[in-house]
Amino acid sequence: MITGSLPFESPIDELEERILAVSDGKTKEDVKQLQKEYEELIQKIFSSLTPWQKTQLARHIRRPCIMDYIPRIFDEFIELHGARLIGDDRAIITGMARLDNETVFVIAHQKGKDTPTNIACNFGMPNPEGYRKAARIMHLAQRFKKPILTFIDTPGAYPGIEAEEKGQGEAIARNLFILSRLKTPIIATVIGEGGSGGALAIGVADKVLMLENAVYSVISPEGCAAILWNDKSKTEEAAATLHLTANDLLELQIIDEIIPEPAGGAHRNYDEAAQKIKKVIMKHLNKLKDMDIPILLEKRYEKYQKMGRFIVE
Repeated sequence: MITGSLPFESPIDELEERILAVSDGKTKEDVKQLQKEYEELIQKIFSSLTPWQKTQLARHIRRPCIMDYIPRIFDEFIELHGARLIGDDRAIITGMARLDNETVFVIAHQKGKDTPTNIACNFGMPNPEGYRKAARIMHLAQRFKKPILTFIDTPGAYPGIEAEEKGQGEAIARNLFILSRLKTPIIATVIGEGGSGGALAIGVADKVLMLENAVYSVISPEGCAAILWNDKSKTEEAAATLHLTANDLLELQIIDEIIPEPAGGAHRNYDEAAQKIKKVIMKHLNKLKDMDIPILLEKRYEKYQKMGRFIVE
């Protein structure tokens, strides 16, 4: 099995290895037939993934993180550090970027690729100083009248005692307050795992986009299983119950659009995944930036007022 592969990916990886092994010794027709089988197998497996399998994909060790996307989506990026209060939380990265001919501000969760890099950014779990850094950039974007692009990829805010002592809940709540009335266009994209208030703290936006195999939920399936059943064997059932997939959330009108991923998931083609994200962001940004600010704020308010309303028949 290829390093980091998930159990349901095994047949795909085995066929991929066969293609690589025979590509030099077989005819073009043989390789072409194997390639066709490979594409059909990916389609078959990925068209019937369970919510838990999609959760595993969202956490895939080879899944592209924000530092993989930034050079592929933006022409230029200048990182801005620090909350001007405590320190510079590496679980959230912020900065100015050039998106084609548009200057934007970027706020994103940052995960690592291995143990050392994950430790360096606290496994993508921000402390309060991370959210306060994000808040500083939000105000900066409004001051210069530039759009904000946020990228969500976190299991949740850091739950440690020190984070609570520094006001974790207040920092998250403050960001929700700021984003709800910020006088500039905001687009949020869930690129991996969107967990709880840690994700929502940079997720209140005019348009919320989500990659096909990303997840977005108030709690992790493991946490839900522990609280509701005190039984970790219920994790898969919890994942289904939470309605955390992109299809579920689009139907519930929590998100606005699903961004399709390359065949077999974003981890199989970083460049294609990045271009798909960029295309959808540009489509929405071009519409939002031409909108008058009072109308933009009114629509943002209406968007979140509608959430949670259901008609019982």
